[in-house]
Amino acid sequence: MATANTISSDQATATAARADLVVFIAPMPPEQLESILGNLALEFRGEELLVATANDPAGTAYAEIRVLPVQSTNAVWPIAAVDFVNALHVAKENEAKAVLVLGPGADSLSAAALRGMVNSVAESKSDLAVPHYSLPVNAGLVNSAIIYPLTRALFASRVRYPLSIDMALSLRMAERLGSTAQKFVNQNQPDAIVWPVSEAMVAGLSIDEVDVGTRELPQPAEPNINAILSLVTGSLFADIEAKAAFWQRPRRLLPEHRSFSPMPAAEGAVDIAPMVEAFRLAFTNLQEIWGLVLAPNSLLGLKRLSVVEPATFRMPETLWARVVFDFLVAYRLRTINRGHLLGALIPLYLAWVAGHLNVVSSGTDAEVHVEAVAAAFESEKQYIVSRWRWPDRFNS
Repeated sequence: MATANTISSDQATATAARADLVVFIAPMPPEQLESILGNLALEFRGEELLVATANDPAGTAYAEIRVLPVQSTNAVWPIAAVDFVNALHVAKENEAKAVLVLGPGADSLSAAALRGMVNSVAESKSDLAVPHYSLPVNAGLVNSAIIYPLTRALFASRVRYPLSIDMALSLRMAERLGSTAQKFVNQNQPDAIVWPVSEAMVAGLSIDEVDVGTRELPQPAEPNINAILSLVTGSLFADIEAKAAFWQRPRRLLPEHRSFSPMPAAEGAVDIAPMVEAFRLAFTNLQEIWGLVLAPNSLLGLKRLSVVEPATFRMPETLWARVVFDFLVAYRLRTINRGHLLGALIPLYLAWVAGHLNVVSSGTDAEVHVEAVAAAFESEKQYIVSRWRWPDRFNS
């Protein structure tokens, strides 16, 4: 199990020197690290740069880049709580002005993309700079279905990828994330997920979204989508629960004035029939659990959906928003075992995915549909606020 402060005092003393930028690179294959170092050497030539990584830098072609070894973690998610603790430690030891955090697969980001994120922070335009990725239509769907709509509705943030695995941080943002992460480490949860966007919103720190174009997403160590969905959704629900006093207050979502790189075209059709069948089977077998979690109107909406044929299958946006909000409330109240609760969400998520793919295949732009989903979550915010405060009112 990873622990905090995985950089020894001897290492810190030996390597501490002023650095304009600390780059914290998550564990990744050697060829990815070499490519990232090449981009850094190209884009940041002549600048004081320090790379902190668990990768072995031996044999690198970029000897001019200082590399500080840190202890590797066994985290399922690419950037774990202990990573933020260590990144802050390195930044402070070396009097850095900014921190760039890069997850596995970041070699697919261009040198200009790295520069764009760093400049946003270094030029004091933001405390947190996160990428706006251009991903294939069928990629990042947990984000499109749950993470982005919830973050937008509750934290009034338009950041499209709130759980980015790359980001640039001002020193005060690094301190905020390091402090939050340290609490997880103190609770013996060093591999916990930290949510940068919600932390920035609560702290009143500025956020910038940088168009970085395409990016290759890393393959998770745990290939089971059920495990990944439960891990990420459970962490997000816990973060929302911890910040309830913040998001229950009204907040205005600022209009979006920028455009970003378009999504790449979908690569072949996806057979949605198995997803629809999984939803129908769950509707039959999970009635007892769903009855404890979902409000009657949500259950009625799912009943109607269960008889729709795959060719015309689509989860209504408002129904999906209320289903997710119902599960969020059940998570808070511990209505049932949280593991079982998140497992019961999976067939509903698959139903949303099936409907989303149907919408896209019919000619609707994927981003247009995702924005419609997010707008539904926004319009239903009063529903979650009311359910949060008076959950029993919705049980009949």
